[in-house]
Amino acid sequence: MRLRWVLLPLVLISGCSQGATSPTTTVLSPTTAVLSPTTAEMIVNGYTIKAGANLSGANLSGANLSGANLTNANLSRANLSSADLSGANLSSADLGSANLLYANLSSANLGSANLGSANLGFADLTGADLSSADLGSANLRDADLSGANFEGTNLAGATMPDGTKRP
Repeated sequence: MRLRWVLLPLVLISGCSQGATSPTTTVLSPTTAVLSPTTAEMIVNGYTIKAGANLSGANLSGANLSGANLTNANLSRANLSSADLSGANLSSADLGSANLLYANLSSANLGSANLGSANLGFADLTGADLSSADLGSANLRDADLSGANFEGTNLAGATMPDGTKRP
């Protein structure tokens, strides 16, 4: 199945080239990611979202980054509060001191990522891969960690969902 994309001002029309009965239309908000079908880059709030991107201090609050490839990206001190990062690849990314309050990180790959001192309060981390990640001194208060993989993860000094602090 091959997907065709046509971008019009604030409207995305997509449909299948084989057997499609009708295209679907989605109205884009200012924080909606626009994904090019030929590259792995997205432009969100004026920032280029791609593997290895330097997004240190970026304001991506409420952004739709679902499925984005941010491998090795620098997101230190970025504001990602209420952002949708479900299914995103953030392996080996630097999210140190990032604001991920209420972020959706369900099924995200955060393997070997730096989340030291990050605010993950109320975040959805269901099914996320946090293997070998650094969450030292991170805030996980009221976060949903159901089914998350913490194998080899550093949680020293982290505040856990129930409010207890790890030694």
